[in-house]
Amino acid sequence: MDRLFDGVAHFRRDVFPARRDLFARLATEHRPETLFIGCSDARVPPELITQSEPGELFVIRTAGNLIPAYAPGSDGVAASIEYAVSVLGVREIVVCGHSSCGAMTALAEGHDLSSAPVIADWLRHADGARARARTSETAGTAGGKADGKADGQGPAESPVAALVRANVAAQLQNLGTHPSVIAALAERRLTLHGWVFDIASGSVEDVTPGPRAAVPAA
Repeated sequence: MDRLFDGVAHFRRDVFPARRDLFARLATEHRPETLFIGCSDARVPPELITQSEPGELFVIRTAGNLIPAYAPGSDGVAASIEYAVSVLGVREIVVCGHSSCGAMTALAEGHDLSSAPVIADWLRHADGARARARTSETAGTAGGKADGKADGQGPAESPVAALVRANVAAQLQNLGTHPSVIAALAERRLTLHGWVFDIASGSVEDVTPGPRAAVPAA
């Protein structure tokens, strides 16, 4: 805790005074343009990756960047999505997966989660991702070579990396079941994006299904 207290002291002494006008505006104004849904993993800080200012991102972080499909009832993730879209009027939503994701690793490698029943139950929201990954693996095997490489391509993607990518697509699909998102998409005031962040290289890949704009390279 000492390190955290030291950080707060540094912020108050050296950072806040230079940004006083920004925080004065933010004290009475909350108008983020983007909802960023990422993993709870401490290695994936949305504001640092995107170099966003305070107030620019509305952030939801869950284990495995999972988004439960909409269902009636009280749900913190659903409430945050509805608030961002219907109340704050965000124009973009980014669902961001990442390399070496613990949740995806547990699923891809079949870890025993019997001692973590809450985690096991939460990871059921990745069932669609697992189905997508299996379909892609089957298609790749059918069209590839016996050495594990597809014709004209490099080494086959690892099961974890493949599931990370499939999970982003599956969570975008789950996101599309939320009434606020459905309405905003129908009115063409919202765009959805899928990203994968590579921790080791710092790169971001756009994996949005369908036509998409490239994420600028570093």
